[in-house]
Amino acid sequence: MTAQLQFRYNAKTHVGHVRAVNEDAILAVPGQNIWLVADGMGGHAAGDFASRLIADTVAMLPDGLEPAEKMQALRAAIQQAHNIIVSEAEERGRGTIGATVVALMMANNHFVAFWAGDSRLYRLRAGHIEMLTTDHSVVADLVLSGEISWDEAEQHPQSNAITRAVGVGDELELDKIRGQVEPGDRFLLCSDGLTKYATFQMLEDILRANPIETVSDKLLKLALDGGGQDNISVIVVDAA
Repeated sequence: MTAQLQFRYNAKTHVGHVRAVNEDAILAVPGQNIWLVADGMGGHAAGDFASRLIADTVAMLPDGLEPAEKMQALRAAIQQAHNIIVSEAEERGRGTIGATVVALMMANNHFVAFWAGDSRLYRLRAGHIEMLTTDHSVVADLVLSGEISWDEAEQHPQSNAITRAVGVGDELELDKIRGQVEPGDRFLLCSDGLTKYATFQMLEDILRANPIETVSDKLLKLALDGGGQDNISVIVVDAA
């Protein structure tokens, strides 16, 4: 029988140098092996409401679910948050309220991730970084068509224009990726407050060089030193 991997994590969120309110929300449920980053949009009292609601809804998942049930429950919780946010926006009679999200779940030495928007999931394996998610954004379409690179996309004038988010539109379409987890794998969940200041090489260097106890602080420092014009959220998860 294959031994079950164990997971350690480090999670940090920071308001940044410019924003008055942190509209990001992070969630770690180590007993469930679930981690989540949500990045709110719509301004104070809207963006932070949306991101916090997503995190709180996922945090309420019941214990003891089988992996397949837990995966379905995770997706359903994000969908439930979407429906609540849509209703709240209608009641407030205002424009967009929503949040991007990326959620990671581990079970039986496998991972599954759901996402909407431009919050990202990376994996460092054998010293090499790979972006496991694909942004739902205007510039992502340019990257996928080969016109620009992901690093160039962060400097594009439309880099903040996302095409999908929780709470936006009638239907929520979550993308999903799944795969096997190997000992030594390191996963990074983050909001775009980090990636707008970090190239793939910068992320790879920091993830390779720093232990779990300090890696999140190093990533935060990278974004803050780069300008810190947005909220910054990072969660690093190690498999062993």
